[in-house]
Amino acid sequence: MKTALLAFAATLLASTPLQAQDRPAMTAEDLVTMPRLGTPVVSPDGRATVYGVTTTDPQNLRRSTTHYLLPLAGNAASPVRVALPDGANSAAFGQDGMLYFLASGAPATGGAAVAQVWRASVAPDGQVSRLEQVTQFASAVDGFAVAPAGNRLAVWRALPRDCSDFDCGGRPTAAPEVGEARVYDIADGFYRHWDTWLTPGEMSRVFVFPLVDGRVNGAGVPLDGPAGTLTGNTPTRPFGGSEDVAWAHDGNAVFFVARQADADEPRSTNLDIWRSSLDGGAPRNLTEANEAADTLPTPSPDGRWLAYLAMARPGYESDRQVIQLRDLRSGQVRALTQGFDRSFGSLAWTPDSRHLIATAQDVLDTPAFRIDIRTGRAERLDLLPGNEAHLGNVTPLSGGRLLFTRDSIAAPAELYLSDARQARQLTRVASERIAQLAPVATRRFSFAGAGGAQVWGQITKPEGVTERLPAILYIHGGPQGSFNDAWSTRWNPRVLASQGYAVISVDFHGSTGYGQDFVDAINRDWGGKPLEDLQKGLAAALALDPQIDGERACAMGASYGGYMVNWIAGRWPDRFDCLVNHNGLFDTRAFYYATEEQWFPRWDFGGGYQENRELYERWNPVNYVTQWRTPMLVVIGERDFRVPYTQGLGAYTALTDQNVPGRLLVFPSENHWVLGAANSLRWHNEVFAWLDRWLKRGGAEQ
Repeated sequence: MKTALLAFAATLLASTPLQAQDRPAMTAEDLVTMPRLGTPVVSPDGRATVYGVTTTDPQNLRRSTTHYLLPLAGNAASPVRVALPDGANSAAFGQDGMLYFLASGAPATGGAAVAQVWRASVAPDGQVSRLEQVTQFASAVDGFAVAPAGNRLAVWRALPRDCSDFDCGGRPTAAPEVGEARVYDIADGFYRHWDTWLTPGEMSRVFVFPLVDGRVNGAGVPLDGPAGTLTGNTPTRPFGGSEDVAWAHDGNAVFFVARQADADEPRSTNLDIWRSSLDGGAPRNLTEANEAADTLPTPSPDGRWLAYLAMARPGYESDRQVIQLRDLRSGQVRALTQGFDRSFGSLAWTPDSRHLIATAQDVLDTPAFRIDIRTGRAERLDLLPGNEAHLGNVTPLSGGRLLFTRDSIAAPAELYLSDARQARQLTRVASERIAQLAPVATRRFSFAGAGGAQVWGQITKPEGVTERLPAILYIHGGPQGSFNDAWSTRWNPRVLASQGYAVISVDFHGSTGYGQDFVDAINRDWGGKPLEDLQKGLAAALALDPQIDGERACAMGASYGGYMVNWIAGRWPDRFDCLVNHNGLFDTRAFYYATEEQWFPRWDFGGGYQENRELYERWNPVNYVTQWRTPMLVVIGERDFRVPYTQGLGAYTALTDQNVPGRLLVFPSENHWVLGAANSLRWHNEVFAWLDRWLKRGGAEQ
């Protein structure tokens, strides 16, 4: 691929350490053990917030979470530790001012402790009093939501659909079944999802119980009604949580999200918003007219409105999410942001019920917008000077204030409070740790991509060094996604750049944050415009920054990014010194027949394999393996059901057949992502060693 002279020169250059910096470079250990800010919750009077901080022991890599209380008035407040029980999680304030949370507790009937709902009074100094166990179920509680008046509690867990009782067990059988087999019927819908084999007839279900003096008292009412009505998961699987369950303003009804579980479920994106009046009857489907996804029910504080997000095209999981506004008196619905070409991802009401605060990706940032419910006008708030990067967990407070988190490529999330638009940082969960490490610099750039369209990218590299840096082409997954200016605990540009690389990411056609037409442009064109954008984007970055050594380059990606790595191996085979393919699609035909969410390939490839086999084969990496000659590291998780791990085995076999240097990294307990602390550390060390083998030593095997 290169002359011996170039390889020798690259070896000499790589063997020289980076120019000394006054602080150590960030390591994989730093990333894995960096403190992580949890979701903040605000007291009913708006005077304080409670948040969790998760830390990782550098010796045994075990993780634990500590909670803190922080006053929101004044400028000099310091957080104080809240003495919650070990393992406490999912904290939320009730309107009574008590802090509710999940922690281990004993059932009323005795036996092993399981996750229960607790509550406690938290003083301004963090001291806890009136610690009470709210539930005493025999079964573990997965999540909860407290009614506004504090007189009811919604709890959820997985249990059979025909159970009318939260503590109901499995179905009785006439005789025990022989063997360990799982048995499924087409009518059951999903047989496995994300990383879990499902139990037929078992759903995530919500029950509402009366609360008397802070304790569950009385029978529970299932939101999904009697058996034979709605059958579906709430919260939705695999990623749904408390955002799928919302109490009505008066506490006499619950809005929730569910999708009918039947034979069509693996092909359906038809999530609906339902309303239960808590009388034990069948819930009402409020969004039945829309056969695409409806999510995030968000009632207004005055009880007049229900805001939610809706897509328009059935079967498309990456359609634009438009804010809808339902008048709860008349039932009329308005598409509030139909004329604003961005896809919103969060919703929150201002206390006066006159505006919604929502976040949406916009180019490489995720800023907050204020939406006037009378006109639908969306105003970008510009809460921080310069690039806002990634804002999240936005909570409107009285007086026009906003509490939110902000993270970026440079640093993980911290908590901020805006007053008169501009915001100040409240926490330093990871800031001091980050400040001890050598900095990186991220530069944004744009270029004319496929069809002359403006395409954006970023270059992240160690700051203050003069040596030429090998290039890493970072390829995001999705494919409808973005490597935007945000922190990641998995694919982190900062930690990779800190090893002495220039990390180049390109938001190719199909990326989010540039309008829906740009997102849709990848449809049925997986290997076309995106590859052209990556080729032109890499060339643009090299022309823009002469410090980047384009003669030493590696491409790496996961999911669709891994697909593109496999595609590059056969369609751009002489450009890179090495490749990293993490859970990437290798054979589109086999993928279609093995993935669990069938709506995804059916939309992106124009139907099933038999309906459009020509298109599947047109963009199929397996058809070009005879062109493979670039060394590749293949990473797979055995619990990945989205891109089954056999796809990675196929790529590894192709490397063997073509006598191409390869390495296979297998995680038996991981899914589509690598989440465990020890596994994450191993992943990074393996990837760094692979890059060092082919880039810093000039491409010679060691």
